[in-house]
Amino acid sequence: MIEMTLDEIAAVVGGTAHGRAVVSGGAFVDTRTPEEGGLFVAIAGERVDGHDLAAAAGAAGAAAVLGSRPTELPTVVVDDTVAALGLLARHVVDRLPDAVVLAMTGSQGKTGTKDYLAHLLSEAGPTIATRGNFNNELGVPLTVLRATPDTRYLVVEMGARGVGHIADLCAIAPPRVAAVLNVGTAHIGEFGSREAIAAAKGEIVEALPADGTAVLNADDALVAAMATRTTAQVVTFGEAADGRVPDVAVSEVTTDELGRQSFELAHRGSGATVHLGQVGAFQWRNAAAAAAMALAAGLDLDTVADSLADAVPASRWRMELTERSDGLVVLNDAYNANPESMRAALETLAGIGADTGRRTVAVLGEMLELGDGAAQAHRSVGDYAARVGVDVLLVVGDEAAGIAEGFASVGGGGVSTTTAGRDEAADWLRHNVSAADVVLVKASRGAALELIADDLIGCGKEGSTA
Repeated sequence: MIEMTLDEIAAVVGGTAHGRAVVSGGAFVDTRTPEEGGLFVAIAGERVDGHDLAAAAGAAGAAAVLGSRPTELPTVVVDDTVAALGLLARHVVDRLPDAVVLAMTGSQGKTGTKDYLAHLLSEAGPTIATRGNFNNELGVPLTVLRATPDTRYLVVEMGARGVGHIADLCAIAPPRVAAVLNVGTAHIGEFGSREAIAAAKGEIVEALPADGTAVLNADDALVAAMATRTTAQVVTFGEAADGRVPDVAVSEVTTDELGRQSFELAHRGSGATVHLGQVGAFQWRNAAAAAAMALAAGLDLDTVADSLADAVPASRWRMELTERSDGLVVLNDAYNANPESMRAALETLAGIGADTGRRTVAVLGEMLELGDGAAQAHRSVGDYAARVGVDVLLVVGDEAAGIAEGFASVGGGGVSTTTAGRDEAADWLRHNVSAADVVLVKASRGAALELIADDLIGCGKEGSTA
């Protein structure tokens, strides 16, 4: 963070300083992940009141607190801690006139694209990027407040739970380059329709200045239509097909036996071959979106193509491929799930099985926040798993039973089992998979299926991550 005194922070956020301190580190809300010399943001939640943890934050290295009442540490007291955090973050952005803010949103692929983009930009200059999926009214300012005077690029992931949310986030971190990756069905239970999701996601390009750049997915009609919602330059990315050539165009996508993709990337008459080291049928889309944003920020095509090949996963439980010492392959994609990402992961699993001759095992749990269409969405995932040829389906939890129903309705050669929960599923896997299998583990975050993947990997001797 840019060094500030407690009085300076109070003036920015309209609060009152109690005590004296100089804040030189970032802001944080969790005492388990402190920032040395940083600002502890005390949130009064339903179960835990952050103000009661101020002493622990100080012992962990915090210099001061931002909260709604005085604490043991020097404290800036405000009426609304979250709103004050946003004001402080905007102040820091305004004090970094040479830093380029690049923001992105989408129903899926945000974190993967963000990780690719942060990797690309870090080779061009000091880069700060969203950690994990800190993409809301707390996460965005926490990301910004990690910036220092040397920061050249700020890569910010933005999520939304309703109309107006992304506009609010853009007021905290105004983007110069903004991308909309796709409009899917994630969170459709909160929005009601894909059109409502598009209305919210498009706020990110409306926030751009006239000399900014909107990066839009040419393969998604709802995203492509957002070109009319901005006065900024529009750059499209996507697949070159049916006579259509996006500004950043992908063609000749191939996949190796472990699900790693290669493709041709073209921009302004130049082309380059990209070989990705990460696993997943959707990786080329994430990489293309990141490439388009990096090109908009001034990087050249050859640098982008070479750097994409070096990118490694920066966020946990997203198509992590681990080969156990006995040969069993585990794909841990347990961070989150929606129907679109489920299908992409199943496609990758089936591809690895077809190319390596391994038996394919899909361990799938509930997809959350799908609203009235949840039951049908789960059945459709099971249907898709059967149609791509998954050999064994293990469904975790009664809430996900529709996946098994969809799988059975196809009448293919695969077999399915439904377990009551994680413990039963883990036990089943211990006794029913072998070195000749490849296992996919995937569900929404609330299902915590990474625990199953960890148990499965731990059943063998030390594994190696590919």
